[in-house]
Amino acid sequence: MEERTGAVALALSLLLSADEELVGIVWLSLRVSLGAAAVGFALGVPVGAALAMRRFPGHGAVLLAANALLGLPPVVAGLAVYLLLSRSGPLGPLGLLFTPTAMVIAQSVLTTPIAAALAHRALTPVLAEIGEALAVDGAGPVRTAWVAGGAAAAALVTVFLAAFGRAIAEVGAILTVGGNIRGHTRTMTTTIALETQKGDLPLALALGLILLLVVVAVNAAALRLAPRP
Repeated sequence: MEERTGAVALALSLLLSADEELVGIVWLSLRVSLGAAAVGFALGVPVGAALAMRRFPGHGAVLLAANALLGLPPVVAGLAVYLLLSRSGPLGPLGLLFTPTAMVIAQSVLTTPIAAALAHRALTPVLAEIGEALAVDGAGPVRTAWVAGGAAAAALVTVFLAAFGRAIAEVGAILTVGGNIRGHTRTMTTTIALETQKGDLPLALALGLILLLVVVAVNAAALRLAPRP
């Protein structure tokens, strides 16, 4: 009980004092996670729309892969990106390993399947309702996807939030490719893991509370801006 009370007090103290290191950690966490959610959304939603609009060779395999990759272990995604970005890897000369960019790439590997699978589920009933009318009107694939996306805008906001939730809560992938370097690649989740290992549970709990507040704030802002269904 004392630990929990101390954690709440410490969290409030850190927030009210606007601790410079904490602000940097929170800001980096938001940049990386929002960036990965945006990349995953931009890549995944068109795939989901294509899967919802029509069948094509390999349709079943792509749909199966998108759904199976929902459970992709973060450390596996991190290891794959690490091998790509390491000095001996194909993208090694770019020098991206242990940078925020590498962290965004690793988290995007996790968010893209989420966006694809959930967008497919969100757009399929919409296209079943309006797809035939659009086809009679002569709409091509791009226009059909655009109109369906507009009709399912509220659901697509939820898709983005699901991708963001996957990214902001993730530890393994960004720890592998970011290295948890203080002042450079240290995020809220990697800091919580570090402080827990050090035995500083009040600070770890305080950071956990701050992480929850940040997630709630982002979700509240997104839902407030989302169009009403």
